[in-house]
Amino acid sequence: MDSGNAAWMLVSASLVFLMTPGVAFFYGGMVRAKAVLNMLMLSTAALAVTGVVWTFWGWSIAYAGNDIGGIFGDPGTGFLLHDVITTDNGIYTSIDTNATTYPHIIDVAFQVTFAMITVALITGAIAERVRFSTWMLFVALWITFDYAPMAHMVWGGGLLSPTGAISQWIGTAAHDFAGGTVVHINAATAALIVVLIIGKRKGFGKEPIKPHNVPFVMLGAFLLWFGWFGFNAGSAFAANGTAGYAWVSTTAATSAATLGWLFTERVRTGHFTAIGAASGMVAGLVCITPAADVVSPLAAMIMGAIAGCATCCACSLKFRLGYDDSLDVVGVHGVGGFIGTVLIGFFAAGTGLFEGGDWRQLAVQIVVALCAIIYSAVITGIIAFALQKTVGWRVSERDEVMGIDMADQGERAYDFAGMSTAILKEVK
Repeated sequence: MDSGNAAWMLVSASLVFLMTPGVAFFYGGMVRAKAVLNMLMLSTAALAVTGVVWTFWGWSIAYAGNDIGGIFGDPGTGFLLHDVITTDNGIYTSIDTNATTYPHIIDVAFQVTFAMITVALITGAIAERVRFSTWMLFVALWITFDYAPMAHMVWGGGLLSPTGAISQWIGTAAHDFAGGTVVHINAATAALIVVLIIGKRKGFGKEPIKPHNVPFVMLGAFLLWFGWFGFNAGSAFAANGTAGYAWVSTTAATSAATLGWLFTERVRTGHFTAIGAASGMVAGLVCITPAADVVSPLAAMIMGAIAGCATCCACSLKFRLGYDDSLDVVGVHGVGGFIGTVLIGFFAAGTGLFEGGDWRQLAVQIVVALCAIIYSAVITGIIAFALQKTVGWRVSERDEVMGIDMADQGERAYDFAGMSTAILKEVK
């Protein structure tokens, strides 16, 4: 056991956990004041429900072994984590093997935070109009039948892994360092499917729906960037040079993406906006995630710049195509994740088309990305449609107009009436 690696992985798990509160602030600032508490609560449910599901069977499906068809692991092998924990003189500790240099239970901690942030990303697409109770049910079902199997397929030795059937068929190993497919393509596809099923917000495309708190958005973006160092550098699974390089490539790509978004926005609208800067940061983080360990510093910045420009343009497609992805999950995470996954085929050291490789790395990246889209779309569609037909997704139109915070949480983020009364009393 290496105490340095153990400490780094615990820190990384904590950093990734921080990303879900970061998403809560990022999305919370983007919605109207009458829905900010609900946005924060949706992320709270992502944390709480996922934590329970992961402990019971999510970990087992994703990583505990006994592969079933290359799609998921046996949910009983690691049920309630009995494959990784034991007691020593009445104290619970980790069952360790020679395969890792840190306690195996730390893997459970690290991986559950990935599950939490992935499902939390979906909340940005469904803002201001879904029932909190339905969302909690969705989280439990989606982690069980979508996220955990996807993690198994890509990172648990399944169908889409470097040693899986797709890689063997094409003749080169698919690469997803920290979640281009498992996290971003998966969440964005799910977000789009849910949005198509539940429909648009009242007034979408007809009246301006503006962010109520831009500083919240910026705070969330900075927290995400900070947490992403655990997300990417932590995916080296050691305190080593790969972790250090992933930190650097993540920063280079994110910086370039922020500039790419801002300059694209300047050309299109004449302004460098704070919302644009925050969104550009996230686009760059998303794009470099699958590639942080295999692309050069120059390639990382090129990828980031491409992602910044492309996602800035992609976010306006929802108005042309008529789907209400409230806070641009599809435009940022879907497009950014797909770009990052596919560009590995051009820029990966030794295997990319521009780095001495051939067509096979590009082919396997495209096929794996498409498989992730198809799987997520099918499973999410079944879950979301079933919930629509049973418990229902939407709050009433009246509750949506009056504010989902009062309808679902029974409280408001800002007591404007109370503030006005207090001011009047002071004046008198």
